[in-house]
Amino acid sequence: MAATDHRPPAPPASAGPGDDLVLAPRLRDLRQAAGLTLESAAARAGLSAAHLSRLESGLRQPSLPVLLGLARMYGTTVSDLLGETAGEPDPIVRGATAAAVPAGGWTYWRAGGNGRAMQALRLHIPAEAGAQRALVRVHPGEEWLYVTGGTLELTLGERVHTLAPGDSAHFDSLVPHRLAATGGTGADVLFVHTLMQSETSALCVGPPPSRTSAAHRGPTTH
Repeated sequence: MAATDHRPPAPPASAGPGDDLVLAPRLRDLRQAAGLTLESAAARAGLSAAHLSRLESGLRQPSLPVLLGLARMYGTTVSDLLGETAGEPDPIVRGATAAAVPAGGWTYWRAGGNGRAMQALRLHIPAEAGAQRALVRVHPGEEWLYVTGGTLELTLGERVHTLAPGDSAHFDSLVPHRLAATGGTGADVLFVHTLMQSETSALCVGPPPSRTSAAHRGPTTH
């Protein structure tokens, strides 16, 4: 029997480049508050200075892994980068009012409170997510995910796992990992990761290493 599609509602029409009006100056303010030049911050984040400059100018949207990496580097949360006020931590997140945020072909919704040691998100990963489909991630911390709809292909090191609705995974984020959706409807995922600040290479993103060379080199850092 085919799995029921529990895909979250489509993002509102207003979600998109307008979000950069908050994100771009926030990225610039955090960098300046840390006393970092554009070049030094870009090097710590594993980005080019030109790429970071475009993010800070609102000329380019960060992919989800880049957004997570910048949050880790600055010791903050994705919610803070997006301009959500912290205030008194609220244990309740209402799905009806959670804003959909597109990033690198994926769509995500905040599913946890601000200022916590863990960040919780709801993700929708399209079956064809462009460059993100080939991205390999390596960073400090742990990740837990639970598939609510569609089929998710999770690569952990050299092993590939197919997860159906109701399946979950809990792993060390230092294990090279990759997420991709299979099937026409994509995959819907509950995703929790620990927030750990790292001086350098907080998030390594690159194409999957070939099996013949994986033992000799790690994922490429951009």
